[in-house]
Amino acid sequence: MAAPQSQNQNQNHHQYFHDFLPLMANKLGGDALIGELCKGFNLLMDAEKGVITFESLKRNSALLGLQDLSNDDLRCMLQEGDFDGDGALSQMEFCVLMFRLSPELMEESQFLLDEALLEELHNYSY
Repeated sequence: MAAPQSQNQNQNHHQYFHDFLPLMANKLGGDALIGELCKGFNLLMDAEKGVITFESLKRNSALLGLQDLSNDDLRCMLQEGDFDGDGALSQMEFCVLMFRLSPELMEESQFLLDEALLEELHNYSY
């Protein structure tokens, strides 16, 4: 997950983020990283609905240091990951969003996919 780094917050109210997801992936491994993402999802979700709603995100965002985000920012976060258009994030949508927001992990994933495809082509026998 990304940790906010304030950089002259009075100027244009922009927040800059440092991407810690690749570091977590390297340290924990794939399965443990997914487990940590699931824990993050559980922190933010509406316990009755089993998804992250705008209300649950607003209520619980301070747990992740995101208390300064505006309602518009929170809505944009939900819209960015809401693939099925239901206005909420399922656990899968949340995990996919976290990976999509990590450019370094996306590049590494593409590299690994390319390597696997090349190996598969190399091992393919006619």
